[in-house]
Amino acid sequence: MKVHKEGTGLLLTLFTILFIVNMSLYYTTSKAWIFYLVLSISTILFLLVLNFFRSPFRKFPYDSEGLVIAPADGRIVAIEEVMENEILHRECLQISIFMSVFNVHANWFPVNGTVKHVSHHNGRFMAAYLPKSSTENERSAVVITTRNGVEVLARQIAGAMARRIVTYAKVGEKCHVDEQMGFIKFGSRVDVYLPVGTEVLVEMDQTVTGNQTPIARLGKMA
Repeated sequence: MKVHKEGTGLLLTLFTILFIVNMSLYYTTSKAWIFYLVLSISTILFLLVLNFFRSPFRKFPYDSEGLVIAPADGRIVAIEEVMENEILHRECLQISIFMSVFNVHANWFPVNGTVKHVSHHNGRFMAAYLPKSSTENERSAVVITTRNGVEVLARQIAGAMARRIVTYAKVGEKCHVDEQMGFIKFGSRVDVYLPVGTEVLVEMDQTVTGNQTPIARLGKMA
């Protein structure tokens, strides 16, 4: 399993700190059980962080044209029509995916097209499964225009434990579902906003896999 580039620096720093702590205990403590206890905790901690920053190679196995693919691993926590007032300023179908700390946290583009808009907003860090997190938490937004003229908004949202959102998308660039859109460090959420009337292919509480699970099918026009 490949380690994501966003985690290499943190993992090296964590390994160095844990190595120094454990070696210091090994040479200074007279109680072996203390050393083995700290070593066990250190190993578990490092493996948990390593698991969080895993970056599996994925390629959508079918023709993705016209489909909206899950941009993240996680669980569907919202399928509803909402008024998107921040960027699109219209009624949209919102599909939201909540990522726990145990999910892969790389984010993929949900559709093929051209990046039309990228923005970042500072905000709070409330639990990402709460509905208000979509509009009040730290977040980044990417708008993609498909070949058929449909605008799709993908919003990366920080959670209670997340403190950094990374967005790779650049305005004017072509994008594809097999490409990573960004990365969110620790528990978080990704919302996708689609035209009202879009065919939904998932259900509430369904577990989805980023760049593998189709979540909706777009019409030919917005």
